Amino acid sequence: MKKLLSFLFALTLVFSLAACKLGNPGGQPAGNDSQSQNMDGSLEEILEKIYSTAEVSDQFKEFAENGLLTNEITPDRTAYYLGKEDIEFEEAIASEPMMSTSAYTLCLVRVKEGADIEQIKKDIKENVDPMKWVCVGVDPDNIYVENIGDVVILIMSNEEGKALLDAFMALKG
Repeated sequence: MKKLLSFLFALTLVFSLAACKLGNPGGQPAGNDSQSQNMDGSLEEILEKIYSTAEVSDQFKEFAENGLLTNEITPDRTAYYLGKEDIEFEEAIASEPMMSTSAYTLCLVRVKEGADIEQIKKDIKENVDPMKWVCVGVDPDNIYVENIGDVVILIMSNEEGKALLDAFMALKG
């Protein structure tokens, strides 16, 4: 009887391990896809996909086509765009209007391999300045910080932020 129970236990263990392996090919740590699967493409390509797929107003679409500039975020401009100087990243860009009567920014940040993405998101959310523009600002409830794999997005917008975030999150494939 003991041999039969031992055999059944061993068989159960083998099937359990096989099921884990099939459910998690490659043996990668299980987790949220937005945390574990890196995004392909340049930040500029990702930005273009966001703007082309977001369900935003016609006024914003025109604004995005004609009134937004894309700038590289250099280490000396990290505090202005992301709220903190010591955020380490491989590359980052910001999409902002040259001039506008409303506050708006969308930043994409590709973090370094092995970086603590949750801490980076927390640092950005807690430190970014919703009043960084002259005369205008963003309600703190309209600051969005999320990620898909190694790309973190920051959106500050009183009007179209949620739609832009939804378009970014839809890129998770």
